[in-house]
Amino acid sequence: QVQLVESGGGLVQPGESLRLSCAASGTIFSIVAMGWYRQAPGQQRELVATITNGGSTNYADSMKGRFTISRNNAKNTLYLQMNSLQPEDTAVYYCNAGTLSKLYWGQGTQVTVSS
Repeated sequence: QVQLVESGGGLVQPGESLRLSCAASGTIFSIVAMGWYRQAPGQQRELVATITNGGSTNYADSMKGRFTISRNNAKNTLYLQMNSLQPEDTAVYYCNAGTLSKLYWGQGTQVTVSS
Protein backbone atom coordinates (compact mmCIF):
# COMPACT_ATOMS: atom_id res chain seq x y z
CA GLN A 1 0.00 0.00 0.00
CA VAL A 2 1.03 3.56 -0.71
CA GLN A 3 -0.19 6.54 1.27
CA LEU A 4 -0.12 10.05 -0.20
CA VAL A 5 -0.62 13.31 1.67
CA GLU A 6 -0.82 16.59 -0.20
CA SER A 7 -0.12 20.01 1.27
CA GLY A 8 0.58 23.56 0.18
CA GLY A 9 -2.77 24.63 -1.20
CA GLY A 10 -4.40 27.91 -0.32
CA LEU A 11 -5.84 31.20 -1.53
CA VAL A 12 -3.69 33.32 -3.81
CA GLN A 13 -4.24 36.28 -6.11
CA PRO A 14 -3.94 36.07 -9.90
CA GLY A 15 -0.32 36.07 -11.01
CA GLU A 16 1.01 34.62 -7.78
CA SER A 17 2.72 31.28 -7.22
CA LEU A 18 2.22 28.21 -5.05
CA ARG A 19 4.18 25.02 -4.49
CA LEU A 20 2.27 21.89 -3.69
CA SER A 21 3.87 18.92 -1.95
CA CYS A 22 2.88 15.28 -1.81
CA ALA A 23 4.52 13.08 0.81
CA ALA A 24 4.54 9.38 -0.03
CA SER A 25 4.86 6.55 2.46
CA GLY A 26 4.34 2.80 2.55
CA THR A 27 5.58 0.53 -0.24
CA ILE A 28 7.10 3.40 -2.17
CA PHE A 29 9.65 1.11 -3.83
CA SER A 30 6.78 -0.18 -5.98
CA ILE A 31 5.97 3.24 -7.46
CA VAL A 32 6.84 3.62 -11.15
CA ALA A 33 5.37 7.06 -11.78
CA MET A 34 3.66 9.89 -9.93
CA GLY A 35 1.51 12.75 -11.01
CA TRP A 36 -0.74 15.67 -10.25
CA TYR A 37 -4.35 15.97 -11.33
CA ARG A 38 -6.95 18.59 -10.59
CA GLN A 39 -10.71 18.82 -10.41
CA ALA A 40 -12.63 22.06 -10.61
CA PRO A 41 -16.24 22.29 -9.34
CA GLY A 42 -18.61 20.59 -11.72
CA GLN A 43 -15.83 19.31 -13.94
CA GLN A 44 -14.03 16.06 -14.45
CA ARG A 45 -10.62 15.38 -12.96
CA GLU A 46 -7.91 16.32 -15.43
CA LEU A 47 -4.21 15.69 -15.84
CA VAL A 48 -1.79 18.37 -14.73
CA ALA A 49 1.58 16.62 -15.00
CA THR A 50 3.30 13.31 -14.46
CA ILE A 51 6.85 12.19 -13.75
CA THR A 52 8.39 8.74 -14.04
CA ASN A 53 11.03 7.16 -11.85
CA GLY A 54 13.50 8.00 -14.59
CA GLY A 55 12.58 11.65 -14.41
CA SER A 56 10.61 11.91 -17.65
CA THR A 57 7.85 14.48 -17.38
CA ASN A 58 4.60 15.09 -19.18
CA TYR A 59 2.36 18.14 -18.93
CA ALA A 60 -1.12 19.06 -20.01
CA ASP A 61 -0.83 21.66 -22.74
CA SER A 62 -2.47 24.40 -20.69
CA MET A 63 0.08 23.95 -17.88
CA LYS A 64 3.24 23.89 -19.96
CA GLY A 65 5.54 26.76 -19.12
CA ARG A 66 3.70 27.69 -15.93
CA PHE A 67 3.79 24.49 -13.86
CA THR A 68 6.78 22.33 -13.01
CA ILE A 69 6.61 18.84 -11.55
CA SER A 70 9.55 17.44 -9.63
CA ARG A 71 10.34 14.83 -7.03
CA ASN A 72 12.83 14.44 -4.21
CA ASN A 73 13.41 10.72 -3.88
CA ALA A 74 15.41 11.13 -0.68
CA LYS A 75 12.40 12.78 0.95
CA ASN A 76 9.81 10.62 -0.86
CA THR A 77 8.08 13.81 -1.87
CA LEU A 78 6.51 15.00 -5.10
CA TYR A 79 6.21 18.72 -5.86
CA LEU A 80 4.24 20.94 -8.18
CA GLN A 81 5.51 24.48 -8.63
CA MET A 82 2.72 26.63 -10.03
CA ASN A 83 3.49 30.10 -11.38
CA SER A 84 1.33 32.82 -12.90
CA LEU A 85 -1.79 31.31 -11.39
CA GLN A 86 -5.11 32.34 -12.85
CA PRO A 87 -8.70 32.02 -11.60
CA GLU A 88 -9.24 29.09 -13.97
CA ASP A 89 -6.56 27.19 -12.05
CA THR A 90 -8.90 27.05 -9.06
CA ALA A 91 -9.47 23.40 -8.23
CA VAL A 92 -8.72 20.59 -5.83
CA TYR A 93 -5.30 19.24 -6.73
CA TYR A 94 -4.67 15.54 -6.25
CA CYS A 95 -1.43 13.62 -6.12
CA ASN A 96 -1.31 10.08 -7.47
CA ALA A 97 1.19 7.27 -7.55
CA GLY A 98 1.14 4.32 -9.90
CA THR A 99 2.57 0.88 -9.40
CA LEU A 100 2.45 -1.97 -11.90
CA SER A 101 -0.89 -3.07 -10.50
CA LYS A 102 -2.59 -0.17 -8.76
CA LEU A 103 -3.12 3.56 -8.73
CA TYR A 104 -3.17 5.44 -5.43
CA TRP A 105 -4.63 8.88 -4.72
CA GLY A 106 -4.18 11.45 -2.01
CA GLN A 107 -7.04 13.32 -0.40
CA GLY A 108 -6.44 16.51 -2.38
CA THR A 109 -5.54 20.08 -1.52
CA GLN A 110 -7.62 23.11 -2.46
CA VAL A 111 -6.11 25.85 -4.59
CA THR A 112 -8.16 29.01 -5.00
CA VAL A 113 -7.05 31.86 -7.23
CA SER A 114 -9.06 34.99 -6.66
CA SER A 115 -8.61 38.72 -6.28
